[in-house]
Amino acid sequence: MKVEWTEHAEGQRKLIANYIRKGFGIKSARKFKQEVERTTDMIGHHPNIGTLDPLYADRPAAYRSVIINGLSKMVYRIDDDAVRIVGFWDCRQEPQNQAAQTD
Repeated sequence: MKVEWTEHAEGQRKLIANYIRKGFGIKSARKFKQEVERTTDMIGHHPNIGTLDPLYADRPAAYRSVIINGLSKMVYRIDDDAVRIVGFWDCRQEPQNQAAQTD
């Protein structure tokens, strides 16, 4: 199944990658990028691998999430034709803020 990123999710991913690069160096930023790519590939092949995210339980679609590097969460939904990554969050944020800003 193909994987698509929303503009919002892509922007969040870039912010987190820049934060890692500035705070922890290029090597850590590359590792983060590789983990994102590996996880994206994995959900493309096995879309139901992520856990149902309770922060999005009030939405009509089912939202799933996977943790990347222990500090970031990739949120996605499965549509008929693709997996859509809709949010990418630093897990140190308040959970209510995360759900409110997706889509």
